[in-house]
Amino acid sequence: MDTYFWLVLGTALLVLVVYSLRVLREYERGVIFQLGKFWSVKGPGLIIVIPGLQQMVRVGLRTVVMDVPSQDVISRDNVSVKVNAVVYFRVVDPEKAIIQVENFLAATSQLSQTTLRAVLGKHELDEMLAEREKLNVDIQTALDTLTDAWGIKVSMVEIKHVDIDESMIRAIAKQAEAERERRAKVIHAEGELQASVQLLQAAQKLSEQPEAMQLRYLQTLANIAGDKTSTIVFPVPLDIISTLTKSLTSKSAD
Repeated sequence: MDTYFWLVLGTALLVLVVYSLRVLREYERGVIFQLGKFWSVKGPGLIIVIPGLQQMVRVGLRTVVMDVPSQDVISRDNVSVKVNAVVYFRVVDPEKAIIQVENFLAATSQLSQTTLRAVLGKHELDEMLAEREKLNVDIQTALDTLTDAWGIKVSMVEIKHVDIDESMIRAIAKQAEAERERRAKVIHAEGELQASVQLLQAAQKLSEQPEAMQLRYLQTLANIAGDKTSTIVFPVPLDIISTLTKSLTSKSAD
């Protein structure tokens, strides 16, 4: 009887030891509860969990890539768009991730959807299309602040697609075309302004020396004569023109 007793006791102890041993990988941690109360966080490696007295919850510390479903967002300028994104996060405090929230994966997913709608709703459509990097940072900052109490670190948020209605796409194309025409007109007007300033400066410089005007006149005749054209040029001395101009001015004054 004594041999049988010790055999049963040894077998029970062996089974107890086997069931007490747990192996946690490098990226895993075990949150230990003793009689329902938080005891400690253990791992990685070989740990002991006393059956019946302690319970363990495994928590992964690797980065989780979560796809945020397409959300209906109304921009600040009242344009309805569909936006989806991807969120990168990981658990940095296993104790908070298990105790402070029931299911941190589901909670982070729901919070990502509401934050995406809330942040993008404060911006206009042009900002959603042209300033994605800034919006990604804004969403990541808001999410990271809210999930900090759960022991979760949101490292990055990326907006993947911004789907716009077909009619709005045509309107945006018309707007872009009008913007290009406006820029072209502004550039043309600036060119005319700069040319007029340069012509005024050239006229002032030529007026300082009358011989310079005569040389410019002869250069123009040389350019016209060098071209293969049927244009007939009859040179008229500038002195004659200036004399006629003075006589006409004097007669009009009389």
